[in-house]
Amino acid sequence: MVKQKTSQTPKRYKMHVKTGDTVQVIAGRDKGKVGEIIRTLPKLSQVVVEGVNVRTKHVKPQQEGESGRIDTFEAPIHSSNVMLYSKKQEVASRVGYSFTEDGRKVRMLKKTGEIID
Repeated sequence: MVKQKTSQTPKRYKMHVKTGDTVQVIAGRDKGKVGEIIRTLPKLSQVVVEGVNVRTKHVKPQQEGESGRIDTFEAPIHSSNVMLYSKKQEVASRVGYSFTEDGRKVRMLKKTGEIID
């Protein structure tokens, strides 16, 4: 009988987007919305986009005399549901990789050729 190793930490997924990128949502309820990535969750392959997938949470009062409140926050969406967006050309595009003259690997938009990094 062969014992298999089980890893303690879940696998990190390679995502085509990073924190600070401008993206357009291409699927779901918020399809067509454009926003900036606030946070990435590589272990779940999800991203939090500003102004997209806004949820409300009803919070009970914690102390006596305090009133309850309704908080709004952006919930994560899957990274496959967003596409990089060019503000100059106002178009969403897939990501490609190329090398600069000094040999650095950079991300670029396939439609416009615009370099992101």
